[in-house]
Amino acid sequence: MKKYSVPLLLLLGFEAVAVALWLSTGNLFYLLNFSYIGLCIAVGLTLFIQGRRFARRFVQLAVGCYMLLYLGLMCRENMQIEGFWYYLFLGVFEAATIHYAVAKLFGPLFFGRGWCGYACWTAMILDLLPYKRPQGPRKNLGFIRYITFGLSLALVTGLFLARVTNMEAIMFWLFIGGNALYYAVGVFLAIRLKDNRAFCKYVCPITVFLKPMSYFSALRIHCDESLCVHCGKCLRVCPMDVEVNRESRKRKNATECILCYECTKECPMKALR
Repeated sequence: MKKYSVPLLLLLGFEAVAVALWLSTGNLFYLLNFSYIGLCIAVGLTLFIQGRRFARRFVQLAVGCYMLLYLGLMCRENMQIEGFWYYLFLGVFEAATIHYAVAKLFGPLFFGRGWCGYACWTAMILDLLPYKRPQGPRKNLGFIRYITFGLSLALVTGLFLARVTNMEAIMFWLFIGGNALYYAVGVFLAIRLKDNRAFCKYVCPITVFLKPMSYFSALRIHCDESLCVHCGKCLRVCPMDVEVNRESRKRKNATECILCYECTKECPMKALR
């Protein structure tokens, strides 16, 4: 049972959040919401441990579609960063603010960039493209994410300062338009740079939240450097260009790891775990 400790701990963690939010808000939705997400992640990790190749794809579809189609389109909640700013300015701790607190602000202290690898509905589509392994060196374009981050904040700030009416409807249509734009830019960059994760590396504003916390993540890929023969196989398959053949947290692109574990499958010396 020891090998199943990580999915079990994640499930218990999500259940703790689910129960705490349910009891504190009196809203049964939070119990069902976080229980469902925690169960999907735990099942996916269990399938991965059992060697099922579709494990991560299962989690991406189960969680990504739930958040995009059910929460976003059916419940009309803006789960993008604009929704976070909106509820934050309202001073309301619900919907997008709770989601960001769990998945992108404090959660990464435990599971790092796991959101990007297992739950992001944008990456869910981009990972279907053929360039799963980057075809060239990483570009020096990471500054773009800070521009998109600032633009999202400026947009919602401007709407509040202008005292625009019917903000709920505007937030919903921003969610629709924002997702369409993300997919369009993501597909374009993937094809242009031959890299499915180009959008995640250079454009996604959410990474501004994720990167600092991910540095201290408890769950991470470890490298036994005494076993490593520096064959480079792990580096070639990493979709995020992480220097996984070093144990140090200061390794290149350390906060970019999405815990896909593709590197562990390729390592001939079993130095990665």
